[in-house]
Amino acid sequence: MKKLIILGIVLFSAKVSSQVIIGDAKGTAVSKTSVLLEFEVGKNKGLVLPYVRTKPTNPAPGTLILDATVPTAANVEYWDGTAWISLGSKKASDKGDVTAALAKQPLTSEDSTARAIIGASDSPADGVLVLESDTKALVLPTVDDVNKIPSPAPGMMVYVNKVGLERLAFYNGQTWSFLAPQ
Repeated sequence: MKKLIILGIVLFSAKVSSQVIIGDAKGTAVSKTSVLLEFEVGKNKGLVLPYVRTKPTNPAPGTLILDATVPTAANVEYWDGTAWISLGSKKASDKGDVTAALAKQPLTSEDSTARAIIGASDSPADGVLVLESDTKALVLPTVDDVNKIPSPAPGMMVYVNKVGLERLAFYNGQTWSFLAPQ
């Protein structure tokens, strides 16, 4: 009987879909069938992209990084499947300086196989955090004004939800860059 109960739990858990919400009190997440990963609203915090000193050689399309190959000219970029595309300002004076932030990070080797996958048991995509779903999305941390974020970290990404100014925002360590709807 004990084995049947354990088998039933294992089979049941294999079919359960999950939603991950970070920051809300336990049990406060609203059931949203189109959300894979979500962050608590109104906390003036963001998602910090990985700082990379050497760009990945074969990333999955959609990979986001804070390019720190030149620490005094850091910039948020994404891989479109063929090239790295800058999401920040094109002006050299707007590039971030992440030298101080990099000094706090160890230069030890990392486990290149370490990663977390949400939405599947495995993924062909290579990344630290892989969201794998054909029908669900990431809901970014939402703020009404980036100026209300105390001490934003280089590589921080948020969604600005201010009436008439809705857009993605990226912080490169010096300035915010914004992507508005076209």
